[in-house]
Amino acid sequence: MNWIELTDENQLEQIKEQSKNQPVVIFKHSTRCATSSMIKSRLERETPADNTLFYYLDLIRYRSVSNKIASDFHVPHESPQILIIKKGECIYEDSHNGINMQDIADQAGH
Repeated sequence: MNWIELTDENQLEQIKEQSKNQPVVIFKHSTRCATSSMIKSRLERETPADNTLFYYLDLIRYRSVSNKIASDFHVPHESPQILIIKKGECIYEDSHNGINMQDIADQAGH
């Protein structure tokens, strides 16, 4: 898995632009949560969806970015949480044990 670190609110504009050409996944991860660590590990063991960018947010360190994601994409904050962005909009989100690579690939359109 080639995570792109999400550390700055300004990256959200870049994500919106990138999502016009390919799906972008944002994984919101709490480093203090065993469930979140389990989900991250499970994602890393699976083959990533093709032609999809994967961003990783440590929401403990970058809480303001997490809050802006919730605001910009109109989704309630959860952790762990996955969002799929296409054409600048969140088209899918799931959390906790609902997160899996097959659903990501299906929803991203692959």
